Formats: sequence, C-alpha cells, structure tokens
Amino acid sequence: MNIHVLSLFPDMFTGVFGSSILKKAQEKGAVTLAVSDIRDYSDNKHKQVDDYPYGGGAGMVLKPEPMFHAVETLTQHMNKKPRIILMCPQGDRFTQKKAEELAKEEELIFLCGHYEGYDERIREYLVTDEISIGDFVLTGGELPAMTVIDAVVRLLPGVLGQEDSHIHDSFSTGLLEHPHYTRPADFRGMTVPDVLVSGNHGKIEKWREEESLRRTFERRPDLFDHLELSASQKAFLETLKKEKE
Repeated sequence: MNIHVLSLFPDMFTGVFGSSILKKAQEKGAVTLAVSDIRDYSDNKHKQVDDYPYGGGAGMVLKPEPMFHAVETLTQHMNKKPRIILMCPQGDRFTQKKAEELAKEEELIFLCGHYEGYDERIREYLVTDEISIGDFVLTGGELPAMTVIDAVVRLLPGVLGQEDSHIHDSFSTGLLEHPHYTRPADFRGMTVPDVLVSGNHGKIEKWREEESLRRTFERRPDLFDHLELSASQKAFLETLKKEKE
C-alpha cells in the first residue's frame, strides 16, 4: 500500500511515521508513507494557499488550485486510481469497518486542512471520502489523519507479529474486547481468573466470549443494535440483563 499525505505542517508526521507499528510496517515493505507540503503546489510567489471566503465571514479558506495541482501531480505515477480522503468533522464517522475497507486499497491520499475550511470544489470534484474521527473540532486534519492511517496500516498483512492479532481487537468482531491478564497470577492479592490458568482452551474461549459480551453490555450496549448474535450469545445476554434488574 502507498499512502501520501498533503499537509501544511508535514513535520507533524515525522515522529509518528518513524515510530512503533508504522515504522515496522515500512521496514517490512507493507506500506510506503510520504508527506508533502501543500504550499509546494501553490502557483503564488508567496506560497499562499488560502484566501478570504466569498460573501464574507471569519477565517480563511483553503484555495482549490494547490490541492488539485498536488493530487494531479501525485496520481500521474500511480497504477491505480487512489482513494482521496478529506479529514473533516463533517465527514462520515470513522469505524473499524471503514479501516478494514481502506486496508484493501493500494493507493490512499489524505488531505489535511487548516483554517476555516476548504473551498467546496475540493469536496465536490476531488475527494472520494470525507472522514471524521468524532463530533469535535481540531485545529487541523493532521491528528485525525494519523489516527486513520495507524488504524489502517496495522491491518495490512505481515504488519502485526501475529497475523490474527487484529481479529480480536475491540470492534473487529462488533463487540468490545475481553479483559487481558499477564504474570504474576497473584499481584497484591489481586488474582487472575482461574479459568485462564486452567489450560482448558475451550473454557478459556468461552470465558473470553462471555466477558466480551459483558463488557459490551456494560459499556457500549448500543453496539448490539447492529449485531447478529448466536443463540448462546443471546442467552448469556439475557442472563446479564437479569443480573442488572
């Protein structure tokens, strides 16, 4: 996969792209990550990329010319048409399902804006996706882009140490992930559940499934609205509801 970011502050990505899983993913050849300064694509001698909005109003708006020029320049050498992603609080809410969808692509371009917003022609004629990471506003699109890129890259084949590591992550199954424990089995009188040290893998898997259901029921019951549960899962969920009564 090739990921290219267009930003007014490219230095923000240096530490993130050079650390942890994203660094390892590049070393393994699973992904190439590149960042370009939008100002480099401005045809203005002062490298201006924003202007006052027509009709008046507060703030400055990103001009269409630099964005279009940047994307057109990048796509000249791509074998496949890229997904062009605009990070924006007005976009679709980012989910694990969206991360899995994007992980199947070969080319991704992220547009990170600042100021008051984008010229509407960027949205209408250039981008393929508008994504938001939540109902709040940040200074720019850089931090949201980092979040989405991290979520996508860790799903690529060969990136994580164990190929199925991401399968049990929260939201991958539609449920929140079960609790985890490690050594020592007894820490200051706080003990690991007996089933986890029993060696009985069947019972362990059942415990994990039930604890995943319990945690989802307690913290994010809204997730059940979009899930198809098995008969045994439904029965356990009914038990949890009775316990709460």
